[in-house]
Amino acid sequence: MPLLVDFHVAQLGHGLAAAASGRLFADTGATVSVVGEPQTRPLDHYMMRGKTRADRATALANANLIVAEGGPAALLTQGNDLSSLRALNTAAAIVLISPFGQTGPRADEPATDLTLMYASGIARLLTGQVDDLSEPPVRATGQQSAYMGGIVATCAGMHAALSGTPGAVVDVSVQEALATLAMTDLARAGQAGRSWRRERLGDGNGATVCILPAADGFVAISPREEKQWTAWLIAMGSPVWGAELRFANKTDRMENWDEVHALMSEWSRQHPKQWLADLAQDAHVPSFPLQEPAEQLESPQLAHRGYFQDMNLNGATVKTPSLPIQLTFSESVGPARPAATLPLSGVRVLDFSWVIAGPTATRHLAAMGAEVIKIEAPGKGDPGRASELHTVLGQAKKGVVLNLKKPEGVAIAKRLAAECDVLIENFATGVMERLGLGAKDLCRLNPNLVYLSASGLGRTGPESDAVAYGTLLQCYAGFAGLNRHPDRPPRVGMAWLDPMCGLMLPFLVAASLWRQRERRGGGVRMDFSMIEAMLWAMSEALLAAQLGDPPTPLGNASADYAPHGVYRCAGEDDWLSLAVVDDDQWRSLCLIVPKLAGMKGLEQAGRRAEREAIDAVLLAWAAPRSAEDAARCLTASGIPSAALARSQELVESEHLRARGFWGAHGDGFLPGLPWRASFGHQSGLAPGLGEHTNIVSERRFGHEAGRN
Repeated sequence: MPLLVDFHVAQLGHGLAAAASGRLFADTGATVSVVGEPQTRPLDHYMMRGKTRADRATALANANLIVAEGGPAALLTQGNDLSSLRALNTAAAIVLISPFGQTGPRADEPATDLTLMYASGIARLLTGQVDDLSEPPVRATGQQSAYMGGIVATCAGMHAALSGTPGAVVDVSVQEALATLAMTDLARAGQAGRSWRRERLGDGNGATVCILPAADGFVAISPREEKQWTAWLIAMGSPVWGAELRFANKTDRMENWDEVHALMSEWSRQHPKQWLADLAQDAHVPSFPLQEPAEQLESPQLAHRGYFQDMNLNGATVKTPSLPIQLTFSESVGPARPAATLPLSGVRVLDFSWVIAGPTATRHLAAMGAEVIKIEAPGKGDPGRASELHTVLGQAKKGVVLNLKKPEGVAIAKRLAAECDVLIENFATGVMERLGLGAKDLCRLNPNLVYLSASGLGRTGPESDAVAYGTLLQCYAGFAGLNRHPDRPPRVGMAWLDPMCGLMLPFLVAASLWRQRERRGGGVRMDFSMIEAMLWAMSEALLAAQLGDPPTPLGNASADYAPHGVYRCAGEDDWLSLAVVDDDQWRSLCLIVPKLAGMKGLEQAGRRAEREAIDAVLLAWAAPRSAEDAARCLTASGIPSAALARSQELVESEHLRARGFWGAHGDGFLPGLPWRASFGHQSGLAPGLGEHTNIVSERRFGHEAGRN
């Protein structure tokens, strides 16, 4: 049984962000009614799977949630502004998705996937550090700005529906949704005034996770801990160089990274990529081969989990992604949960998660009003405490230290679980069961518990025991291999998948709580797979591979539009992105750039044919200018354009300040949520290690004691 039976969503139009939001709701069991003319691309057909078409009045009248896409001027023109929508449904929650949000100086600025990657700063971070700053920053493959906007809209929209405020409104900015993927860098810029450098000065994080060449491609590996490095040396046959003092510990390997990588590469080139990954996994060292997205279509792991669903497209049967969870339900027990002003007021969450994905999820739950009890081990606690990450992801949580290797620590954890509503964990498969804290154990104690396990490949199947990190799964899914210029080798890049999952997970929690409220309780067991989530956001590449057009790295180019690219400007690592998607924009560009005037009459096909000549003119035009000035000139004429943003520039952004994206914290700022909501959010300081241990471990919650 799906989660969202009898939950009705009205999707207005076929904008890709709104369609992706509707897709995620439909995958979760909601009834999604789409208003607008049918589209003909394969991706549009996939986005419509399981949805129905409806006239505007019917779709809006029946909706619990309305999703619309466009800036304020566009929404007004379409009749999708707030006053028009409320005239047909005063109670439904409303989510509005736009490039820069519904308020602020940039609210009606034109944008595309490329320019949003630049305006958010993500293009600067995506592929990790580079050796040569003449290499242009690159956008992510597969229109990921729209997918991220859709995921954020779904998460925020589900919480809006849970709030006790009729007609709650959520304003989603795709720029902010993308920017918050780089939470550590944003927090560092807001707190210390420093931004990550794109130019590689050290190991470029290679000592943590790197790509090695193989006889038939590449393999990604992460021997980040000393015990993993020792095991990896043994797996490589204990090479003589492994005993050299210059490689003795991680700091030494970072300082001599080029030599380390060259020595490993000399050996790895002799072996197939899958053999190398299996060798590493057998030594409990995280590793996966870099694959094409299509290779995952034959995955025994995904077949075991029944992940792909068959669909007929253009007369061919293709495999399409589905929801990245497996669900188990238990019988309803107890009273229905009442609605609350903040969506999760009165909800108590036991948080066993660590690093990025889980703590990001529970940060959003805390912001929506939940009482989050973060469990950490004695010693150093969550690795996020070693950077600014915990400062932002730990906000408004309670910090508790428990030694789960001791019976008394497990006993306290069980008591807490018996009195909580939600439990989230992302340990390796089998760890919670060995501790006596598995779903079967705890759901017997608390039949209404929502128990969510997040893991790399899921808790079932032949690969469920694989040691995995999000960055490695990006390589395994084919995402990292496509995020590059055609003439460049693949890089691991930033942690994209972890924060993305950190937005899917709180949506699933909210959906489970909605189900409980509507059905008077009942437990939910959720088995979430990160690689399935990555593939869900790569549906366009998966479809293309099966329809005879396998995806290849495009860099910043477009198969459909010209000009569509980036151009070096006057400052250090100063870049301008530009995308012309119609003839009116082209004619405007020709007025701004005089040397293009002779090509003013070219239509799209003609511009694609003259792409090199056009780019040469634009390169010369941009070179003496600042990217910010050039972008401002272009957008004023309706041409999608953006300068490459550094995180520090986002801190200083007049637009983001006007939208309240940044919150004061000490002498600096911390980034906020990737949405603005009429019902607000909860805030508070991140807890010190074990700050609330005595208070929480000695306190009996109990529903009879009330909630606070």
